[in-house]
Amino acid sequence: MIKEVIVVEGKNDIAAVKRAVEAECLATEGFRLSAGILNRIAAAYTRNGIIILTDPDSAGERIRTNLTRRFPDAKHAFVSRDAAMKNGDIGVEQASAEAIQSALEKTRFHEWAGKDEFTMQDIWQARLNGTPDAVARRAVLGDTLGIGYANAKTFLRRLNHYGVSRQEFVQAVEQLEVTHA
Repeated sequence: MIKEVIVVEGKNDIAAVKRAVEAECLATEGFRLSAGILNRIAAAYTRNGIIILTDPDSAGERIRTNLTRRFPDAKHAFVSRDAAMKNGDIGVEQASAEAIQSALEKTRFHEWAGKDEFTMQDIWQARLNGTPDAVARRAVLGDTLGIGYANAKTFLRRLNHYGVSRQEFVQAVEQLEVTHA
């Protein structure tokens, strides 16, 4: 059983997570985050810690950002966009049990101070921006590193704030080159 409480967006996401792992879950019930929901999340955060697992879309990212501000020591897990897409719908509820398990195995902490390990130059050199396949490369690399899909600017921020080491990054880029050559 996972010690932390997994925070997702809705009841269908809870069902998907429970098919994948044994864990307590809470749903934000969308972006509005009522006082009651925030109090329940705060209690879980204090008691066991939380893992934020929101949908890989703009609404999910806004919810993640809001929760991260309120709960700075929360852990983060990301399901890849490809794994979360089914029948034109995107969300944790669409992901397979294996995809959810993989995301939770790659859980990361958000480091507020962060580090300036990576620069936009690294993004350009890894062909994660400014090339026809940059979006696909960021999606694969984000899944490999456990930081999810993001545009180039957000991807750089995640590299610097989610504890990705230079060695992890280089190995992931090398793996990307081999598997997608």
